Amino acid sequence: RYFCNPRGKIVAQASADKDELLIADLDFDEVRQVRNAWQFFRDRRPETYGDMVKLLP
Repeated sequence: RYFCNPRGKIVAQASADKDELLIADLDFDEVRQVRNAWQFFRDRRPETYGDMVKLLP
């Protein structure tokens, strides 16, 4: 129900009590800058997650 920028700031928010189409302009240059600075996605190691990501019965 909302869009936020890469730093977590809400840039557009829809109503909580009615149906709406939410449209927002997102700054993909800012996304790229934050990804280059924070590198979490690049450095992740999903092969080490193991049991931590399995669904419980």
